[in-house]
Amino acid sequence: MNIAQRTWLFDLDNTLHDASAHIFPQISRAMMAYICRYLNVDESEATRLRQTYWKRYGATLLGLMRHHGTDPRHFLANTHQFPDLARIVVAERGLKAMLLRLPGRKIIFSNAPRDYAEAVLAVTGIRRCFDAIYSVEQMRFQPKPATAGFLRLLHDEGLDARACILVDDTIVNLKTAKRLRMKTVWVSTSTRQPPCADLKIASVLDLPRRLGRL
Repeated sequence: MNIAQRTWLFDLDNTLHDASAHIFPQISRAMMAYICRYLNVDESEATRLRQTYWKRYGATLLGLMRHHGTDPRHFLANTHQFPDLARIVVAERGLKAMLLRLPGRKIIFSNAPRDYAEAVLAVTGIRRCFDAIYSVEQMRFQPKPATAGFLRLLHDEGLDARACILVDDTIVNLKTAKRLRMKTVWVSTSTRQPPCADLKIASVLDLPRRLGRL
């Protein structure tokens, strides 16, 4: 299939921008505070719950919803507050130019809440590069790597998985995509090449010159 006929599914955090520098630490502190406050536990227990739910479900939120009846919208609203977002977003120069140059339709496919995703895309100036945004709300709170979230996007957009390319920094997400017969791109500085990744790049900016590998 011609690359221009494919649809790109881009993860957001640590794929299109560096969330580890400032954003993820803030989210981590906010999640800790939220769990302590609303479950009435100390930090040690909050840490244990987060780690347990992350390992079991792939997302802290799913564990909180299933075991504690947490309102997902309330949780996301309270853990993704960034009044200084424009100052803390770290994105590479040339990102918008690369996306505009990249052939094919492009969709954001992120486990983040929509308001946050929209805000990051606005700060980085790349919102118009994407035809749609699929956040955790659009996936009915079945985030990656859950197959249900992938199938929701494919159904709603009328896409054949074999015509899609997932670009993501997380291996377990690529594994689900690969099982669905998508092409996969792993954004990582690791030296290894996992079988679930058709292509590994250190920076998303490397995509245009590596298209021949897909």
